[in-house]
Amino acid sequence: MLGNFSYHNPTKLYFGKDALEYLGDELQHYGKTVQLIYGGGSIKKNGIYQEIMEILLACGKEVVEDGGVMPNPTSERVELGAKRARENKVDLLLAVGGGSVCDYAKAVAVSAYCEEDFWEKYYIRFEDPTCKILPVGCVLTMAGTGSEMNGGSVITNRKQKLKIGHVFGSDVMPKFSILNPEFTYTLPERQMVSGIYDIFNHICEQYFSGEDDNVTDYLCEGLMKSVISASYRAKKNPRDYEARSNIMWAATWALNTLLDKGKTTDWEVHMLGQAVGAYTDATHGMTLAAVSLPYYRYILRYGLQKFKRFAIEVWNVKEKGSDEEIAERGLSAMENWMKDLGLTLNISDLGATPDMIEGIADATRIQKGGYHVLTRPEIVEILKASL
Repeated sequence: MLGNFSYHNPTKLYFGKDALEYLGDELQHYGKTVQLIYGGGSIKKNGIYQEIMEILLACGKEVVEDGGVMPNPTSERVELGAKRARENKVDLLLAVGGGSVCDYAKAVAVSAYCEEDFWEKYYIRFEDPTCKILPVGCVLTMAGTGSEMNGGSVITNRKQKLKIGHVFGSDVMPKFSILNPEFTYTLPERQMVSGIYDIFNHICEQYFSGEDDNVTDYLCEGLMKSVISASYRAKKNPRDYEARSNIMWAATWALNTLLDKGKTTDWEVHMLGQAVGAYTDATHGMTLAAVSLPYYRYILRYGLQKFKRFAIEVWNVKEKGSDEEIAERGLSAMENWMKDLGLTLNISDLGATPDMIEGIADATRIQKGGYHVLTRPEIVEILKASL
């Protein structure tokens, strides 16, 4: 292990089929007014909305509804949610849904009482909150982002064609999160596999950095193998509780600040994918899938030993041939798995066109920490390879 670090995660989790039973206990810690945040209305069709409303009313809460949050929440929508929270003097933001809803709730939490332009402060200058922060609770209905146990909040600015994530500190992390794998059963297959790849790539972004003997890398490999195994079972039977529970739990641990300890980390795939998403509004996990292999094949020569280890330890590739051949067979195995899941493997299928490449490149932030720091021409080359 290299470097020095501290580790603290304040989010309390309730996991399992009976997890929602603990919502009432948590609500006792907050004031009377709850802003109930959710997406397009699927929670009303599957009964989760009714269950939660019954608990809220039984606890004597006044509910301020904030439904219709889009899959890639926008800065304009955050402004509306912040205004609603402020005007109603909300005591708790309760997000019910997937990562986008949780991300949106955290953005509202730091913006409701922000006296500056929240986009400029948090997403352009990347400053920390200096205002009152509203508490957030999450009831998860989709596994993928890990937003239920981290401070991340990804927001899209349509006017500027930017999709940017700000990782806030522990004071913005959800106070509690409720994880019932059964709540993910009704997700369309495309959303399920998109979430699965989001999980896998979160692990990769932390794994593909450093060459030291790092405990975190062993954790990463175990989590990746679990995700691969569970993904096949869940695709075959979406109601396989064991598979869905493993996917949900892996999603949480993939991005709850544990796996970056002792690591420099490399988030360039996310930077590329988010830039594509800003131009296409495509599903986050699919944008990651579409740019991953071109990026990894480009940087493979710079991090050859880790890619070789990835091939052997995660994909069971035999140690035959050169290091380059072993490493490439690992990426080929990963590609076959992605095809088996039905992931989108090029950005043109997501709506990107050749004339967008320069703009997407301009919107791609260059990250340090990985095996190679890209130049803008290299970003253009990778994006062209992703078409």
